[in-house]
Amino acid sequence: MSPSPAPAARLRIAHADDGAALIRFEFGAPAPEPLRVACAPLHGPGPVETWFAGGIRESAETVGAAWAHGKHYALCAVSVEEADGDIETAAATAYERLLTCVRPSEHPYLLRIWNYFAAINEGEGDDERYRRFCVGRARAVDGMFNDPPPAATAIGTDGRPNRVQLIALCASAPALALENPRQTPAWRYPREFGPVSPGFSRGALLDAESDSPRLLASGTASIVGHVSQHVGDVGAQLHESLANLDALLAEGERQAGRAFPLANCEALRVYLRRPGDLAIAREAIAASGLPTDRVLYLRGDVCRRELDVEIEGAFVAA
Repeated sequence: MSPSPAPAARLRIAHADDGAALIRFEFGAPAPEPLRVACAPLHGPGPVETWFAGGIRESAETVGAAWAHGKHYALCAVSVEEADGDIETAAATAYERLLTCVRPSEHPYLLRIWNYFAAINEGEGDDERYRRFCVGRARAVDGMFNDPPPAATAIGTDGRPNRVQLIALCASAPALALENPRQTPAWRYPREFGPVSPGFSRGALLDAESDSPRLLASGTASIVGHVSQHVGDVGAQLHESLANLDALLAEGERQAGRAFPLANCEALRVYLRRPGDLAIAREAIAASGLPTDRVLYLRGDVCRRELDVEIEGAFVAA
């Protein structure tokens, strides 16, 4: 008797355009669609990144909102217009809508969130837009959100301030939140980084009990402890970011008992503040052992104004 085939993975990520995807990220010029992100593609397999999660039971999309439900996973995307540049209120409204949609559903657990809005570093001190965004988010979230917070990325998009965009992967069961032993948990950052600490974990381990666990790495930058490293040197920043990624993957292996090698990267995004740094970034990524055909380079601002590059990715267990 031939052995039974292994069960299909609950989640799969590819750079392809497919209407059956749970999440279809499209990068490029701004538009009101909730899954179109105003980060210009600089290089890579294409401007579309799709997340598949089996059959979709139901879905809907309107201006500023989208949702889709599968068996194990769901998408919820919210876009809120800013009123006169009030990022704090827009962030609070966006997260209130997100939780109102997600918590009563069959997929109440937030695993991974992408936060996008323009001019992320505009303003000085506690008036910086990223810091005001963190205050608005903290004002809106519930206790479940912070116990522990989901994996996340916050990136400044192209254009002028006009909206806050949230894209969330939700699930019927919680993920295992991961922290990086080389870094201070973001939710424990000292006061110097703002009146409210950023609300995210460094990564999320999905389906740890299944045959195909996946590790989702949050936005990862050149930070050791809570201190930015290699200011002014984008190549060194990227090498430090990759060292942080290695440490996170090792922590995932410790938690899951399965390795997450760089070669098993399904998708990686590299956000660059300056498009002119693309050649340096590509050289560093090519030397890292990551599969270069799965790396998408995007124009995006890092939430720390002194840093120039940030990476995030998804990895399959070996």
